[in-house]
Amino acid sequence: MAVKPFRFAVQSFNAETGEDWANQVRQAEQLGYSAFHLADHLIGPGPALEKTNHPVQNLAAVPAMAYAAAVTERIRIGCRVFCIDYYNPVVLVKSAMTIDLLSGGRLEFGLGAGWLQEEYAAIGRQFDPPKERIDRLADVLEGVKAFRGDGHANIVNGALSWRDFEGLPKPISKPPLMIGGGSPRVLRLAGREADIVSLNFNNRAGVIGPDGVQMSTEEETRRKVGWIREGAGERFDDLEIEIGAYFTVVADDPAPVLAGFAQMFGLSEAEVAKHPHALIGGVEAICDELQRRRELFGISYVTVGADTMLAFAPVVERLAGQ
Repeated sequence: MAVKPFRFAVQSFNAETGEDWANQVRQAEQLGYSAFHLADHLIGPGPALEKTNHPVQNLAAVPAMAYAAAVTERIRIGCRVFCIDYYNPVVLVKSAMTIDLLSGGRLEFGLGAGWLQEEYAAIGRQFDPPKERIDRLADVLEGVKAFRGDGHANIVNGALSWRDFEGLPKPISKPPLMIGGGSPRVLRLAGREADIVSLNFNNRAGVIGPDGVQMSTEEETRRKVGWIREGAGERFDDLEIEIGAYFTVVADDPAPVLAGFAQMFGLSEAEVAKHPHALIGGVEAICDELQRRRELFGISYVTVGADTMLAFAPVVERLAGQ
């Protein structure tokens, strides 16, 4: 397994004003983070969102990405990850390539098969079985590559029927494709097609909860990396493996935090301490743990929440590019 240098990103869901949003992304750039991401969720507060256990996202991904790119100079802009079922695929690809063009080639283009079942129901979208959604993701990936390639984007597959047009604008540089997920089929697809594989929970339950967290322990992550390797074959060492450290707490005394998360998710404190989606402890301990996980899993790209980016900045300063 080839060792890649560490990269760090910030993910934010919300901003109160344009100035607030600009301040978030500028701060991430100043602190040395390499990318700034949104998620891609649509519904606001109400019974549907309560059923998902998901936080509110008040910003639409595409315009917020464009705004973030406009107020910064170096940081990459992305979405972890666009749900392909929420868009006409050609509109999504054209919007993304436009952001890449206008930002001078700073797009990270993340795509996923969708998973939040109650969100689909709330907006009147059909929530197909996992196989159908992942097959559709593979079809859209074929379209992305045709759109940004030379000549006409002629594609006929299960999800797309495009003919007699060239995809414009062309990207400034080939934007890295990120594919996110936690199931065997989507991770094999990511290994085969992506530049960045985003490890996530196996969201088979369609909601955020203990099931997904328990299916993403250190032992389960070994299996996930195996599925990526199966899909990637000889290109495995070229991939960048990313993960969201959703449970990040920089604290010199981690014991109370570990106990709280252990009770919440039905895991032991030892399992929480090593959980790939958790980083809990002082700066030095977190740095050591990240290096251990890179050696074990090949994870070199870590995303933290906007509310954590300042406390986590000493880790970025110490490890980014190393």
